[in-house]
Amino acid sequence: MRKTRAIIILLVVLGCKEKQTVGADSQSESQEFNYQKLPKKLEVSAEAAIILDEWPEFKALNSSVDVLYKSTNNEDLSLAIDDLLEKEKELSASTYPEPFDSFQIKSRQRVFRTLLLKVKASVLNKSDTTEPTIELLEAYNIIREQFNSILSSQLDTKLILDEEE
Repeated sequence: MRKTRAIIILLVVLGCKEKQTVGADSQSESQEFNYQKLPKKLEVSAEAAIILDEWPEFKALNSSVDVLYKSTNNEDLSLAIDDLLEKEKELSASTYPEPFDSFQIKSRQRVFRTLLLKVKASVLNKSDTTEPTIELLEAYNIIREQFNSILSSQLDTKLILDEEE
């Protein structure tokens, strides 16, 4: 009788441990980077492309973003984010082209840097990286959209802000 109880208890304990490991496996799968959900990169206007092609720091950042799109797992993502952080730092220290030397661009770039750090933290904490990466790429698209907006704007901000003349 005691042997039967011991065997039943042993089977129950072993059965419970198997269920816990199955749950852990499904959790790690959900935290894996899903590169297929990434938003498409927004195209800039031809006029903005001409100016951006002459800005080497932005070209380097843009090529690093292309590498980010090629990431298929968290390890690739981590390397791409490290490279992007370095390129963003170089971009913020660079001289901006005249039409893009504005707070509208610099503030959006600061948001981009913040989201880069958020993705980096997600990778280091081994938590979900797909959502922060989507937010990061949306912020990058917003910067590119702002380039288009600045060049297509018909308002002369110097006339509006300059009261002395």
